[in-house]
Amino acid sequence: MSHSVSSGHSSPDYTLDWAYAYGEPQVMGVFRQTPEDFQVVENLGFELTGQGEHVYLHIEKRGENTAWLARQIARLAGVQNNDVGYAGLKDRHAVTRQWFSIYFPKGEEPNWKELETETTRLLEVTRHSQKLRRGAHQSNHFVIRLHQLEGDLSGLSQRLKRVAADGVPNYFGLQRFGHGGNNLNEANRILVEGGRIGNRQKRGMMLSAARSYLFNQVLSVRINDGTWNTGLEGDVLTDDGACGTGPLWGRGRPLVSAECLALEEKVLSKPEGWCDALEHVGLSQERRPLLLRPQQFVSHLEGATLEVSFSLPPGTYATAVLRELSVLNDVSGLNDASGLKEMPAQEDMV
Repeated sequence: MSHSVSSGHSSPDYTLDWAYAYGEPQVMGVFRQTPEDFQVVENLGFELTGQGEHVYLHIEKRGENTAWLARQIARLAGVQNNDVGYAGLKDRHAVTRQWFSIYFPKGEEPNWKELETETTRLLEVTRHSQKLRRGAHQSNHFVIRLHQLEGDLSGLSQRLKRVAADGVPNYFGLQRFGHGGNNLNEANRILVEGGRIGNRQKRGMMLSAARSYLFNQVLSVRINDGTWNTGLEGDVLTDDGACGTGPLWGRGRPLVSAECLALEEKVLSKPEGWCDALEHVGLSQERRPLLLRPQQFVSHLEGATLEVSFSLPPGTYATAVLRELSVLNDVSGLNDASGLKEMPAQEDMV
């Protein structure tokens, strides 16, 4: 399935067809048929003290948007929206469990049970000394089912083993680029055409889409070169030295050199003007791992249904894992900017 974005010219400006680590999948499956087919449990990775100025709510939601629920919490608590914290935006067409914090140093707490609806369930209430901030959690655990699989199911079994053993490319998901990839057209309007967006959060989302696109372009080239899961000369390796990294572009001198720098300079020259503009909008240059290793990966294939479970760190996408397994027929109707779910703290501009 090909993806491209046109800005009105005779040919598409941006391709969203990036290389596969193990070749294009030979099966297709129905994705997100119901919210229960995409389950996410947030793991904070730290203990809540039970004391402090911030109330913490553990909530299960079904088919609801994280930001919308945060506003409902603020309204019930009688506080400003920015007094409510959460670690990450979780998928809407899913069943998710995550934490919210509310700055509530004194006064009588509301009845938090009033948040409960047919789609929202309160699991736990406690307190902690600090606000919950974006990217502060340790991981997310996913349980995902694909239905009505068609194609080479015997080959799928081998691919599951490969993904578990060797990991997948750490792509930003298609949902990062908005409905039909429109965030890229908007990013170009800001970066190259001098356009303005009054909404600061929306503007930040477009700039993040541009950085993500450039990263994906570099990663795709390195997959084709066979260097995505190793290091190039002059590369910046991950802390464990397991693989190289790709650019999140911004101001500052390039963090790579030699062969790696030459490759990135060539790839990042298109779209023209993006890198120069990103250096002048207040973003600093950073690096992101090219390799994503899902942890606790377990799969079960029964008939035409596949269930996989795995954990991922903040800022990474479950769809990066799924795209190596199957062509996804997403029937949720939610292939838009609501998919900006797990942005790392330094890029969390939603």
